[in-house]
Amino acid sequence: MTEMLQETGMTVLTTLLSILALFLLTKLMGAKQVSQMTMFDYVVGITIGSAAAELATELEEPHKPLTAIIVYGLVAAAISVLCCRSLKARAVIAGRPLVLLEDGVIYRENLKKAKLDLNEFLTYCRIGGWFDLSQLQTAVFEHNGTVSFLPKETDRPATPADLNKNPSQSQVQTPFVMDGKLLSGNLRQAGKEDAWVRRALLRQGYRDEGEVFLALWGGGEDLTVFPMDPKRTGV
Repeated sequence: MTEMLQETGMTVLTTLLSILALFLLTKLMGAKQVSQMTMFDYVVGITIGSAAAELATELEEPHKPLTAIIVYGLVAAAISVLCCRSLKARAVIAGRPLVLLEDGVIYRENLKKAKLDLNEFLTYCRIGGWFDLSQLQTAVFEHNGTVSFLPKETDRPATPADLNKNPSQSQVQTPFVMDGKLLSGNLRQAGKEDAWVRRALLRQGYRDEGEVFLALWGGGEDLTVFPMDPKRTGV
C-alpha cells in the first residue's frame, strides 16, 4: 500500500513537472494557432507532447524525457529566431508561397508542389467564399497550408472610398459588464464611472447590472447589451 502511494505521489509530481515544462516552453516558443503552424512547428509540437506524456508516467528516470523536451523546445526557439533574421533560412524551413491561379491560369505544377489536387483547390475556394473562379485574379498557397485570394477589381466588395464616403472610425468594443458584474478596471481605462453605466442600462430598460450578461461600449452614449435572461430581448 505504501509503495503504491509513493508511486502515485511520484506520478503526480512528474505530471506537474511535465505541465510546467510545457508551459515554459510554450511561452518561449510563442503562441500560434494550428492554422499558423508550419510543418516543422507541427512535428515539434507532436514530439514535445509525446515526450511530456512519457515524462508524466516515467518514475525511474524522469530526467530523460525532460531533457528531450527542453532540447526540442530550445531548438525550435532557435530556429524561430533564425527564420526571423534570415530570409534564406525562412524559405528553407517554412517554405515559399506558391501561386496556384493567376489571371485565369491554374498552375498545375504548383498544385503538385502544394500537394493539392483540383478538388481540394476548389474546396479552398468555396471555403473562402469564391464559387466562381472567373472572379479571382490570384490565388496563393501560403506556407502554413492556407490559400489567400485576390479578387478582380470588378468583383471585389465596394468600399466607402469607392463611394466617396468618409465614415467615422469604429472603435473596439470594451466590456463594461460581464456575468452581472461591473468591470471597474475597464471603466477606469475608458474614463467612465459606475453611475454612467447604470444610467445607460436604465435607458435601455435594465434596472441594474445584475440583469445583464454582457454589456459592451463602443465609444458612443449607448451600450450593446445582452440580457441575463435569454427570454428577454435587449431594449
